[in-house]
Amino acid sequence: MRQKEWKLIITFHTTSDAIAFEKACKETGRSGRMIPVPRELSAGCGLAWCTVPADRADMETFLKECSIECEDMAELLY
Repeated sequence: MRQKEWKLIITFHTTSDAIAFEKACKETGRSGRMIPVPRELSAGCGLAWCTVPADRADMETFLKECSIECEDMAELLY
């Protein structure tokens, strides 16, 4: 069984926002990956970006730069 670690989970209102954010992150080499929204959270589209909590400030800035609105950012064991 995989050991759980603290992760920053970013949820989105729409699937198109989630996919646009994933594309922008990959194009700029940002760490993380797209995951299904964990049961502990809820989101409009069911997709979330998962990265390390230390990236929170960068992700907040990058979301603004990309003009993408996230639904929520949460840190949890995942």
